[in-house]
Amino acid sequence: MKIVVIGGTGLIGSKLVARLSEHGHQAVAAAPNTGVNTLTGEGVKEVLQDANVVVDVSNSPSFADNDVMEFFRTSTTNLLEAAGTADVGHYVALSVVGSERLPESGYLRAKVAQEELIKGSALPYSIVRATQFFEFAGGIADSSTVDGEVRLSGASMQPLAADDVAAAVGRMAAGAPMNGTIEVAGPEVFGLDQWIGTVLTVRSDPRTVVTDPQARYFGALPKLELLPGRDAQLAQTRLSEWLASN
Repeated sequence: MKIVVIGGTGLIGSKLVARLSEHGHQAVAAAPNTGVNTLTGEGVKEVLQDANVVVDVSNSPSFADNDVMEFFRTSTTNLLEAAGTADVGHYVALSVVGSERLPESGYLRAKVAQEELIKGSALPYSIVRATQFFEFAGGIADSSTVDGEVRLSGASMQPLAADDVAAAVGRMAAGAPMNGTIEVAGPEVFGLDQWIGTVLTVRSDPRTVVTDPQARYFGALPKLELLPGRDAQLAQTRLSEWLASN
């Protein structure tokens, strides 16, 4: 099948393109640096010609509330219209577990808006909601550092490796549309403070993690645990295994 991966040069997209290609699909990486811009529409019609599946794993270049909402609304609207015109048979998108539980977060509000646009379209679709990636640990620590301390809540999370995210999205892209949503998560549950603290310790980072129930995450207070539902697909890579190879 011809599978177009929007955001195909990013963390998940590049892994997804490689995985799909290994399984015999014509995987096409589409991103602004390949001449495809879903915000302006540049190159979108052309890249979707004869495509069987489009997979959206793109992300906003800015996480400011207004910017990220504008990105996902505009990009998704343009992509849905172009996919419909091209008669693409399956629209797959990557989203975030628990997005609707943190309405204070501008980023997660934008992901909910993206999902609603997809569900409201006439295209057959599948949405893959993933928990946080192990690869985000450094960025989370940096954004939560105050005077040399990493201040994080103890909200429970079930992070997973980007390779496992790409595998789950790839399986969905190669299969039939489910017209619904699945969740994927890692095999272990951590407090956010525990997860980031473990990564920093293994990497000999001198910063101290301080558990702060008032610490904000994605601009919100994570009062609710960001865990997947009971039917989530669980990846196999454990944090210790990921750290050993990263």
